[in-house]
Amino acid sequence: MKHRPSARPAQPLIHTFQVESLSHEGRGIAHYGSQPEHPQDKHGKKVFIQGALPGETVKARIHHVTKRLEEADYIELLSAPAEMRVEPPCPHFGVCGGCNMQHIQLDEQIRLKQDVLKSHLQHFAGIQPDEWLTPLRSTREDYRRRARIGVRYFPNKDKLVVGFRERQSNRLTSIDRCLILDRELGSITCLKQLLQSLKGKADIGHVELAMGDMEIALLVRHTEKLSESDVNQLLKFALQKQWQLYLQPAGPDSVQRVDQPDQAMRLHYALPEFELKFAFHPLDFTQVNSTVNPQMVKLACDLLQLQAGERVLDLFCGLGNFSLPLARCVGESGTVVGVEGSDEMVHRGAENAQLNGLTQVKFFSQDLTKDFSHHSWANQGFDALLIDPPRSGAEEVMHYVPKLGAARIVYVSCNPATLARDAGMLVQQGYRLSKAGVMDMFSHTGHVESIALFEQEKSINDL
Repeated sequence: MKHRPSARPAQPLIHTFQVESLSHEGRGIAHYGSQPEHPQDKHGKKVFIQGALPGETVKARIHHVTKRLEEADYIELLSAPAEMRVEPPCPHFGVCGGCNMQHIQLDEQIRLKQDVLKSHLQHFAGIQPDEWLTPLRSTREDYRRRARIGVRYFPNKDKLVVGFRERQSNRLTSIDRCLILDRELGSITCLKQLLQSLKGKADIGHVELAMGDMEIALLVRHTEKLSESDVNQLLKFALQKQWQLYLQPAGPDSVQRVDQPDQAMRLHYALPEFELKFAFHPLDFTQVNSTVNPQMVKLACDLLQLQAGERVLDLFCGLGNFSLPLARCVGESGTVVGVEGSDEMVHRGAENAQLNGLTQVKFFSQDLTKDFSHHSWANQGFDALLIDPPRSGAEEVMHYVPKLGAARIVYVSCNPATLARDAGMLVQQGYRLSKAGVMDMFSHTGHVESIALFEQEKSINDL
């Protein structure tokens, strides 16, 4: 039986490195051989250093070793700081597993994300867009409207830790206030004090915060039934805050609303430009950045250049975040078909269409990794297509695109590698990558959200 070699060095190794460039996720890249103390047998080996920037000389601690590369943490700056370096605003930077790019200027973060998208398109598909779009920027630092906060009780110390996972660890680090969480969600310390007061605090797995435009929901996931006094404590806190309170004793289907049990389990957000209002369950997937989402939806609609009466297909449509604005664009004489793998989200999309009085949009449930060509909705022909897939992309969908007949495709991506792969397939099928750009949906992180427009190449018969 083969045993994997230990990935962590037996003793922490500390070396000096000269940082040459940045990796796609914002780590400094260096090589052994730039310093006299470097082991001869490692010359040329690549090292990824968290927290280090190009042009800097740093002292770094190796924490992960493989045959091809090593990973390290920056521990000391030995040279002048890089121009792009800024003081991280969060006191938890470097310990908390989120926001790993706070030490990089925001403009440089966006430039890096553009470079990542450019590099992936070149590497995987050998293409570049005819035009690069201006990046969509978040207009506020406290952009997140949703968070899952870990809770762990240590009975031997009678200690409750409430916060987020540490970097490269399952351990939780205690957080007072998260700078990227919407300030309306307040201090995490207040939540900690609340949970600390509960008799059943050992039974709390995590809490979730979700926000609409006007409402906030607190959801408590617990593994054992909470006492009446604990529920009353939670309820008192929620009522004081004017928050909705939910309890989740088991899976997602077990969620119950406690503050107003007779009211719907719904939060709401609006897209004023399209005169639309959306209802969603606290556990539904929604875009966490309330300032980028409206920009993204408007850009997608603008890129598709929809006309009244056109037919549009929206794949991976969720609760209709794009479907309903698309329906506004094509008007009552047009048609929008939204397709999603989750029955629950299909129901939510239909609910939102009804809420907004839209009859020209229909929702269907379908696993889009499987053949869907036999369905009647797939065989009606479309003028335009919008695809917003998960991180795995839409490889299976690409095979059916030619049959859909769409002249224009907008692809919204949360993974530049799968976008590039799928873009290559679209180009092979006679589409041109006209425009592409990044969206800073998750500032201070390495997540690259992007949007691309593909247009069908005109054949000689079309001219």
